[in-house]
Amino acid sequence: MSPRSASVNEELRRRSRERLLQAAVELVSERGYEATTLGDIADRAGSARGLVSYYFPGKRRLVQSAVHRLMHRTLEEALEREPRTGDGAERMARAIDAILGLARDRPVLMRQHMAGILQAEGFVQCPEQQRLSQLLRDTMARHGSQDVEADYPMMRALLMGAVFAALVPGVPMPVPVLRAELFKRYRLDWDQGIPPDTGKVPDGTGGTDLSRFFATGAVPEPSADGQSK
Repeated sequence: MSPRSASVNEELRRRSRERLLQAAVELVSERGYEATTLGDIADRAGSARGLVSYYFPGKRRLVQSAVHRLMHRTLEEALEREPRTGDGAERMARAIDAILGLARDRPVLMRQHMAGILQAEGFVQCPEQQRLSQLLRDTMARHGSQDVEADYPMMRALLMGAVFAALVPGVPMPVPVLRAELFKRYRLDWDQGIPPDTGKVPDGTGGTDLSRFFATGAVPEPSADGQSK
C-alpha cells in the first residue's frame, strides 16, 4: 500500500477537527458545559483523546470555536437561502432572526457560550469567530452603514445583549419583543426575515441534525493517477 499523500493527510486532519467541533456542539447542547468532558467529546467524534489538545488549547476554546462555527454557518445559511437577495434591509432582518433563532432553539448551548465569554479567558477571536465577524460586517455594509468599523461593534453588542436577555434564567425576555426592538433600531419591517408569528421555517434549516455545518464525511480515496475519486 502506497503512503498517503500530503493532501490526503491534510484532509484527514481537517475532518478530524470538524468531527470534534460537531461533537462539542452536540454534547454541550445535550448535557451542558460542566457535564461534558474533553474525553466525552473525543469519544463522540471517534478521535484519539490526544488529538483534542493538538487542535485546541482547552475545552473552553474548543466549545467557543464550535459555537462560533454553528453561528457563522447558521447565519450564512439564512443570508443565502432562497429566494436569494442583495437587499440590505432583508439581509439585516435575516441576520437578526438567525442569531435570535439560535437563542430560541438551542438555549443550553447559547447560555453556556455567553457564560464562557464572561470568564477570565474572555472572547476568543478564533478563525470561526472571524468568519462570523466577516458575515456581520458585510451585512452591516449592505444595510448602508457609512462607517462599518464603528457600526459593527455596536451591532455585535446589541445581538449579544439580545441573546443574553433571551436566556437569563427566571426572567427571560420574549424573542419577539427583542426582535421588535432590533428591527426598530435598524428600520426594518416586521414581515422581513422570518417573523416569529408566521410559523415559517426556511427549507433545509432547523432540526437537530447539524451535519450540514461540519464537513465530516469520508476522505475520497486517490485513484491510480493520484486524483481523488
